Amino acid sequence: MRAVVQRVSRAAVRVAGATIGEIADGAAVLLSVGVDDDERDAIAMAEKVAGLRIFADEHGLMNRSLHDTGGAVLLISQFTLHGDARRGRRPSFVAAAKEPQARALYQRVGAALRALDVGVAYGEFGAAMEVELVNSGPVTILLDTKRTF
Repeated sequence: MRAVVQRVSRAAVRVAGATIGEIADGAAVLLSVGVDDDERDAIAMAEKVAGLRIFADEHGLMNRSLHDTGGAVLLISQFTLHGDARRGRRPSFVAAAKEPQARALYQRVGAALRALDVGVAYGEFGAAMEVELVNSGPVTILLDTKRTF
């Protein structure tokens, strides 16, 4: 499972012009499920995101997590994070999980975040979405439960 985590002061996602998910301070998380991911990856990703210390403390150092700040997550599915563009010009997406596995594990990450007392707003799985955010810092972190990077 892969994620791009961006610290945000606000973020929103729209489908067909309608806002379907929105947060203030917190993290926008673009999430991709791989063909070899399972429930353990979903739990590990949620725990990592919830505990990731990317928010400033009183000294301006990144020592606080979503737990500490009360921030929320805007969780957006993005299978293209598993795209492989090492050969040719057209990325291959064979490593990205398909329905129903991908949807189930995406939803499992959201449920695990909520179980960790992190507020979650969602994009629409499989939809063409417009994502708008203000990256605070900017801070952008890449995560991979398989630790390939």
